[in-house]
Amino acid sequence: MQCIRCKGKGLCGLPRCPITSRFLAQAEVKPSASYQGSSPSVFVGSFGYPDVQGGPLLIDDSDHPPDWLARNLGIGDIVGIRARTIRGRSPARQFTGDLQEIALSSKPIDVDVMFARPVTFAMTFDGTVAPVGLSGEVRHLDVVGSAHVEAIVDRITSDTDIGATEACVELFRGGSDVYGIIKLMTSGLLGRHRHFVPTRWAITVVDDALSVALKKEIARFSPLEEYRVFAGEIFGNRIVCILAPGDWRYEMIEIWGKQTLWAGDSEAIVQDREGAKKQGYSPISGAYYSARLAMCEYLKSIRRSARVIVLRHISGEYWAPLGTWVIREAARKAMASPPASYESLDAAVAAASARIGFDSWQQHSTLIPEMRTQRTLFSF
Repeated sequence: MQCIRCKGKGLCGLPRCPITSRFLAQAEVKPSASYQGSSPSVFVGSFGYPDVQGGPLLIDDSDHPPDWLARNLGIGDIVGIRARTIRGRSPARQFTGDLQEIALSSKPIDVDVMFARPVTFAMTFDGTVAPVGLSGEVRHLDVVGSAHVEAIVDRITSDTDIGATEACVELFRGGSDVYGIIKLMTSGLLGRHRHFVPTRWAITVVDDALSVALKKEIARFSPLEEYRVFAGEIFGNRIVCILAPGDWRYEMIEIWGKQTLWAGDSEAIVQDREGAKKQGYSPISGAYYSARLAMCEYLKSIRRSARVIVLRHISGEYWAPLGTWVIREAARKAMASPPASYESLDAAVAAASARIGFDSWQQHSTLIPEMRTQRTLFSF
């Protein structure tokens, strides 16, 4: 249980996670003290906040997960790309203008970087952010290309009277995707009081802000009239979702299979839920909020409210954690698939158990007993 809650963050006190250490030798390190090429994004660390270290991500490839999926890349392919990616680091304020120009651009922008010393390889995995293999202290950074800035991005980032949460929502409604919004958030380009936000925080902040806004819209919709079950899978992450008639409730149950990355000789299960509002940070971490966003997107698209149970089962196929984007995209894939409809909760639960592969998850649910015993206005 400690391992599933820690997910490589070092809560056990060991100097290196014995589970993730086996991935560290996967890249061929080519030390260099300079880089000339494209920068698709930026990365800001959380250590020492608010005096954080940040810098450009440097690779002549994409930093956009939907693009990786569209290219049918496997886990090994993505690990290979990220192992070659360089994370520049320096006091983030030292290169504020350059980093923000990189973040504003909808396309990778050309840069010229000099490091204080050759970059080093130290690839780590933690399940929230996509891994990065190489890092180096930036001594000099020049943006030599021209940024491609979308009109909605230019308008929102130029408005210093709009709050950060409202800015995220307006960008999303204007067609910006969640990955671009995260990039703007982490680079300190949104809100009235602007500052760099650690990337791992920005991911969850954006997922949370967008889904909370969608929840307010969903609350005005009429409820589903039947039970629906959806399923989808990416890289051994199987998402099974039950939608039930009613006002908004959300529960997520995360199941790590035996001998998988964060589990031992038996399944490791973590559960969390919410009603109209979420109390505290989820023990499931960022995956909870990433999956919730996909659920809210679907309910908004069909203009219905529902009670939602998301099951995430992780198999041994998921041998390297790639970040919460995997859960977000797996949940979106599930909700884009044709649902199976049922007339009763028990039938939907049985179907979900069959699709997830076992039924022991039910004893961890608190929403199912509630739905079985409580009657609401939607019951009449």
